Formats: sequence, C-alpha cells, structure tokens
Amino acid sequence: MNENRSVMSVPPEEGQILSMLLKVMNARKTIEIGVFTGYSLLSTALALPNDGKANVDRSNYKIGLPFIEKAGVEGKIKFIESEALPVLDKFVQEMNEDEMFDFAFVDADKENYSNYHERLLKIVKIGGLILYDNTLWFGSVAMPMNPDMPKYLTEGRESIIKFNKELAADPRIELCQVCIGDGLTICRRVD
Repeated sequence: MNENRSVMSVPPEEGQILSMLLKVMNARKTIEIGVFTGYSLLSTALALPNDGKANVDRSNYKIGLPFIEKAGVEGKIKFIESEALPVLDKFVQEMNEDEMFDFAFVDADKENYSNYHERLLKIVKIGGLILYDNTLWFGSVAMPMNPDMPKYLTEGRESIIKFNKELAADPRIELCQVCIGDGLTICRRVD
C-alpha cells in the first residue's frame, strides 16, 4: 500500500450518516473503538447533546484534535489510552444497566471485530446501535480470491468475510449493510 493513508479516513457522507443516526436516536452515551484522524469522533461529538459523552480508544487522534478543539466539543469526549479489549472487558465487568451505551462505532483492527462485537453486545443497550466500518473491504469480500490482489486487500479480507458471516447469523441483532465509503454495517441490538 502506498503512503497515502487518507483512504483510511471515514468519508464525509459516512460522518453525516453517523451524525444523523445519533440525532434520530437521541443518543447520549457513545463509544468509539479506533480513531484515525478523529473525523468520525468529531461527527459524533457534534451530534451529541451538551450532556452527551463519547468514550474513545485513541490512537492517531492527534491529527484531528485541533479540529475537535476548534469545534468546542472536546468536553464531550473522554479519551481512553489503552488497547480496546481490556477496556471493553472492564466495562463488561463493571457496567450496570443504566450506564450502558446507546451507540458504538468500530473502525479498528479487523481481526478483532468479532471480539469487539461480543463485548459490545454486553455494554450497548437493547435498541442501541453498533456500527462497523470497512465491511465491504474495497469490494474484495464479494470477489473470488485472486493471487494478483494487492497485499492491503488480502491482509484483512478473510477476517472481514468471516465477521460478515457471523453478523448475518447473529440472532441478537438486526443489521443493515450500507454501501458507503468502504462499507458500513449498522447493527441494532435486539437481544
């Protein structure tokens, strides 16, 4: 893959969908796993009411931090500097029902999407949404494996294919695959 990593950023129309969903469902408590430039986080924080709170596993967020500060929403964001799975495990152990999240957005290491999903189902309330980015993986999930496929496509492809199959068979959620950006899967927790 070339050095242009901008392809990893959430596209503007996906940020708009995140914002609209948060507003429609009147979300107040969110969690975001994986941050690149912080654009999706900014979209989330702008959509939350003044008493809303976004919890986020931070990684490359420093790129977007000046924009978050300029928008005046840094007070809605609680940054957690840690690997995501231990934080999620702690939430699972300590969180009671009235503290559960309304909304989760995952755009992190694709190999752990299944692990994130199992934990998020325990900390996102029934009726809440869990969104996964990159679930079409540049369209490669619908193509037969090809030895000429670029390395950046083959690296996460099998994990995404497996994860998509798991979601399709999961009776605890309703799901919708949105063909925006690199694919966005919206899961509504029903059980």
